[in-house]
Amino acid sequence: MPHLGLVCITVSKDVRYRTVTRTRLHAQTPEGQSITLEDIYRDNLQTLDGALRYCEGAGISLYRLPSSIFPFADTPEGLAILRTLATSLARTGQRALASGIRLVMHPDQFVVLSSDSPDVVANSVRILQMHADIMDLLEQPRSPWALLGIHGGKANRADALVKAIAALPDAIRCRLGLENDEYSYSADEIHAISLRSGVPMVFDAHHHIVHEDLPSYDHPSVAQAFLKARATWADPAHQLVHISNGRSGFNDRQHADLIDTMPACYAQAPWIEIEAKSKEEAIDALRPWLASLDAALA
Repeated sequence: MPHLGLVCITVSKDVRYRTVTRTRLHAQTPEGQSITLEDIYRDNLQTLDGALRYCEGAGISLYRLPSSIFPFADTPEGLAILRTLATSLARTGQRALASGIRLVMHPDQFVVLSSDSPDVVANSVRILQMHADIMDLLEQPRSPWALLGIHGGKANRADALVKAIAALPDAIRCRLGLENDEYSYSADEIHAISLRSGVPMVFDAHHHIVHEDLPSYDHPSVAQAFLKARATWADPAHQLVHISNGRSGFNDRQHADLIDTMPACYAQAPWIEIEAKSKEEAIDALRPWLASLDAALA
């Protein structure tokens, strides 16, 4: 049976994180900046604990942490503050593992390992290192179980992307996954790069139908791409896929509130991140679909 995943926050106020802008932070003294960041980090760690409790109660087995859960942790000062919370972070991560809740992250759009700018690539590695540091502090395995999922980035730069992945530290590379997108990298292209780089492919069916301008999730290429992606996972039971529906029409790249249409092949998906605007309400609306799968297996 597929496990459904919650992305970052809830529609309700049950799961909400704090942040701070660069302007507001830098308007403070160095001591004030440290106090502000430590306060936010402690609050957001408590929120993460609350998110795990929420997932436990709702029967949700996958949780995507926000990329900004610990703002400015990609700086030496921020990382040093975060490391003072190592004991609490480890306890939270161990709780997730003990509860069978898979923790993943999706670094933001500024991560472009395929860029032709060395500065952009270096900044991308710095951001990825922050995510890897968070996963290490949470004592999550250095494997795609604790996935750091990214897109291919700049188009027509497959060789550069493969080379950049090969140069990544183990803490990043061992957790990395590549996702197809609507414009730059098709499912076939990401699959080829995954094979070359040795990192798994995260198949997104909605990105695929938008990229290929397909009329239905029943198009044979959807199931074909799903199965090809599965073969890139060292443990197929850990395969992770994404799903969203178009807001104003089937091929609209904007995400709808709920998931009204699910690819038939996703009945075989072990883990599905639900990328719908209504978050937990979208997951709840999929319970009948899960029940129908369960009944079919009975």
